[in-house]
Amino acid sequence: MADYVPNHLPGQNVTYIAGGTIAGGQVVVLSATGRVVTVAGAGARNTVGIACHSVVSGQAVTVTRGGEQRPIAAGAITAGVLVKSAAAGAVAAFVPGTDAIDLILGVALNTVADTAPVDVAWRA
Repeated sequence: MADYVPNHLPGQNVTYIAGGTIAGGQVVVLSATGRVVTVAGAGARNTVGIACHSVVSGQAVTVTRGGEQRPIAAGAITAGVLVKSAAAGAVAAFVPGTDAIDLILGVALNTVADTAPVDVAWRA
């Protein structure tokens, strides 16, 4: 059997190309072209992590994933609730019984008001 080495281990940062303007701290999604990311919208299922710095289209952007992340809250979020992707690269409270399970990005670790950074234990 041939040897195998993964490209990146869980929790390691990955570099992509920005497909538009992205601000550090925004949740990003993978585009259909692959290796190109854009700002996530509400209910995004193809999220790959959080942008580590601000960039414009065509620039390299470091994306962090796994571990504990700190995106911006869209609406009040209470510690212990699950979160999902929201508009403009933010996160919102997951609504059990309404939202699909595959929307879950992680669990909030603190209680915050709308537009505040929220600590999230990110799903790997």
